[in-house]
Amino acid sequence: MKHIQIAIASLFLFIIFLPTALSAQSVEAESEAFIWNADDPDLEWGPCPEFLPDNCRLAVLQGNPEEPNADVLFKLQGNTKAPNHIHTSAERMILISGEFHVNYEGQDPVVMIAGTYAYGPAEVPHTASCESDEPCILFIAFEGPVDAIPVD
Repeated sequence: MKHIQIAIASLFLFIIFLPTALSAQSVEAESEAFIWNADDPDLEWGPCPEFLPDNCRLAVLQGNPEEPNADVLFKLQGNTKAPNHIHTSAERMILISGEFHVNYEGQDPVVMIAGTYAYGPAEVPHTASCESDEPCILFIAFEGPVDAIPVD
């Protein structure tokens, strides 16, 4: 008897939540997948915050940088340093090109080469530098809004 009650309750919950599940699937089905390449001529590269080097550029790949969960490309020309700064969001990164050095306060310096994944916690001061002749291009997925705040 108990198995029948559980089966009926499960069927009831399935019927109640099916429209919600179908609605979520149809929204996903209507969204279009897309890809970007770091050298795509249609990427719109804009300036970085003023305290970063003039040759620094950002390109938004997906999302609104003023809202959570935006993905960007960060480009720093070769042999260039980014001064000490923080992000209010954690960042998940993969280096696409160049050799990128990151020094988080209180931690050992990190050297990234193409294909390296790194996680940067929110609010931790760090410096960065592109230590190659070619530009360093870094994919960054921000958990919160995209920002960079200088730190003395």
